[in-house]
Amino acid sequence: MKKSVKVKPNSKTQSIEEMADGTLKVNLKSPPVDGKANKELIELLAEKFNVTKSQVQIKSGLSSKIKLIEIVED
Repeated sequence: MKKSVKVKPNSKTQSIEEMADGTLKVNLKSPPVDGKANKELIELLAEKFNVTKSQVQIKSGLSSKIKLIEIVED
């Protein structure tokens, strides 16, 4: 399953919100430094979709606020 994700780092709270078009809006506490925000994003999405962290992959947008993620199902 592929999802478009809009990330907002340095937020006060963590949250995941699904928009009308299916895009996920994710607020992260971590700053976008040294991959910390991406690591937190993977952890949050793995928890939300009940998969392991290794099943969540960032396909594009590693250094962008808009990312394409893929959740690999077994």
